[in-house]
Amino acid sequence: MTPHHQQAKSGAAVLSIVSNSILIVIKLTVGIMMQSVSVISEAVHSGLDLLAAIIAWFAVRESGKPADEEHPFGHGKIENVAGTIEALLIFGAALYIMYEAVMKLREGTVGVGSLGVGAGVMAVSALANYLVSRHLMKVARITDSVALAADALHLRTDVYTSAGVMVGLVAIKLTGITMLDPLVAMVVALFILKAAWDLTKSAFFHILDVSLPEEEAQIIHEVMAEYQGRYQEYHKVRTRKSGHIRHIDMHLVVPGGTTVEAGHRLSHEIADRIGERLAHSHTLVHIEPCPGICGECADQCTVSPVG
Repeated sequence: MTPHHQQAKSGAAVLSIVSNSILIVIKLTVGIMMQSVSVISEAVHSGLDLLAAIIAWFAVRESGKPADEEHPFGHGKIENVAGTIEALLIFGAALYIMYEAVMKLREGTVGVGSLGVGAGVMAVSALANYLVSRHLMKVARITDSVALAADALHLRTDVYTSAGVMVGLVAIKLTGITMLDPLVAMVVALFILKAAWDLTKSAFFHILDVSLPEEEAQIIHEVMAEYQGRYQEYHKVRTRKSGHIRHIDMHLVVPGGTTVEAGHRLSHEIADRIGERLAHSHTLVHIEPCPGICGECADQCTVSPVG
């Protein structure tokens, strides 16, 4: 990864920390003033956002370190760990908000004041989180950062939940039904649970070394098709992802008379070509000689030994 990309990732993570810190203060102050559980729940959510942003910043910083003796495959998976921690934090926030909303319903609701101020704060929060999440996702796509993508998805959910709370406050203003406040908080919690599950799928499963997506695997096969005629066949293709790094290895069968030098050159050409099509990929090609005896199937072989 280039220093420019690393700097962009760090800058985006810091922006998320600053943005969430400001929103926490505003939401908590207004929520306590209004005695609104839905606004306070949004402050709690932003608190989790801040913790997640700090974790993302740490993960981005550590994942940019080069491979060393203790971590020969690099530090990329720390981003997957960070994304998984974010998911767990979001699950916890959703359960807390639902608990508070249920208690509010059981104990009875009180009047919610300053509805206009609360709705305005939610509108500002939704706009701020939308702009920050869009920037985070843009940087995440450029740098292929799991941690930033997780943080962006988290903030994008905040956009919808803040908008939901705003709608709820407006509905209370119009109808006078204060029961809408904890009900809206419960809806917010459901959105948060959905975000947590999406983060789990995108972050945790890669810790288990799942294969690359089908569209990326297809690119590998397309590259191999470009070199058809220079090898017999390939098999045992294995792929996985560690942070932004894609690890690919395969067995390549070449004619028995192919020299070591020629096989080595071909494997590097294939690896370089895959790297051009799939950014941040490390490809290892294991060369195998054709098990057949030249002469027995020479009339069927379409590949000639390369010296």
